[in-house]
Formats: sequence, C-alpha cells, structure tokens
Amino acid sequence: MPELNPVSDKHLDYAYGIHVLGKKHKIVKQLNKNHEPSVHGIQNWLSSFVLADYLLHKSLLKKSSKVLELGCGWGPASIFCASHAGCQVTGLDIDDNVFPFLEAQAEINQVTISTKKSRFEEISSKSLSKFDVLIGSDICFWDELEDSLFKLIKRALKGGVKHIIIADPGRSPFLNLATRCEMRMDLDYLDWYCTEPEEFGARILHIRNK
Repeated sequence: MPELNPVSDKHLDYAYGIHVLGKKHKIVKQLNKNHEPSVHGIQNWLSSFVLADYLLHKSLLKKSSKVLELGCGWGPASIFCASHAGCQVTGLDIDDNVFPFLEAQAEINQVTISTKKSRFEEISSKSLSKFDVLIGSDICFWDELEDSLFKLIKRALKGGVKHIIIADPGRSPFLNLATRCEMRMDLDYLDWYCTEPEEFGARILHIRNK
C-alpha cells in the first residue's frame, strides 16, 4: 500500500470521519490493473454518504451492532459504521472484484471489514438473523432488483433484523420498492442529504422491525 499524505493528496477525500479514494487516486489505478469491477462497482457513490449522515443523526449504531451492507461496492458506508461506532461490519456484493477496493479503503481508515460474495436471492433468513442492521445505497437500480430486495427485506424481518436502511437518488425500481414496503411495514420514507464530500440529496427508506 503506497504511503498516503491526506493533506496534499488531491485524489483522497475526507467525509464523515473517513478517508475515501477518488477514481484517479494512484491506489485505484494500481488496483484497476488487476481487478475490473462490474455491476457499477467503479467508485464511491454519493448515496453512501447520505446514508452515513442519516446513521450519524439518528444514532442507530452501537459498538455491539452487527451490520451487513448489501451491494457494498467500495464500502464507504461499511467503513463509516466500523470507524464511527466500532461496529462489526460485513460487506456483501455479487462482484468480488470490488473487495480489493473496499479493503484498500478499510486499511487507510484502520478498520477491518469482513466480505462475502453473494446474490441477494441467496441470503437466507437464518444468515440475515446474525445481523442487527442492514444497510445499502444505490442497490436498487434494475427492475429485477426491486423484487429481489423486497423478498430479502421480508426474510430479514423474519430473521429479527432490527433496522433496514437503504439510500437511493430516486430511481424507479427503488421508488416501487418503497411503495411496496409502505403498504406492509413500519417505516420512515424521507428526503435526506449529505454535505460531505459534497452536497447530494437522496431518498432514505428506513424499515423497523416491530
């Protein structure tokens, strides 16, 4: 891992207490030589920071919390949970080519994130029952993901997960997912925004287990 100088490194951002790599950072360029993420795992998406801001303001995380990030990508939200609250965090993604980028950012922030390769459909209620909080950002961008996530959410609630929080800029599949959840679940569905590393707005779907 190359030595970092956060003060002079223009491709290293700082947001919500963590350092995150820009797409042009030398570490990212090195990783791109051997890893080619697919399914949009090509950068830190801003909805992750909207999620971080929400978690910060709602004080939902505890040191004992076990957190699963769905579609973690490069993992800024996972790293925030581990760094800010000392949570035990697992990042799950269908594409294991994103994990070297997540691990590089975790190392920069001196935290450890467990990783797991899986499709949403493959995660059982028993597996989900090991977690207190499920998070995700920018994970409902294809029509077929709406139904996959809705069924996953139901399995998570059955497994006893206390909080499920998803952030999204407002794509149609996510809006449809939120509508289906509103009809059946105890939730908050609201506009939120982050101010770091830049101002960006998104929708938050926060489902609570009754």
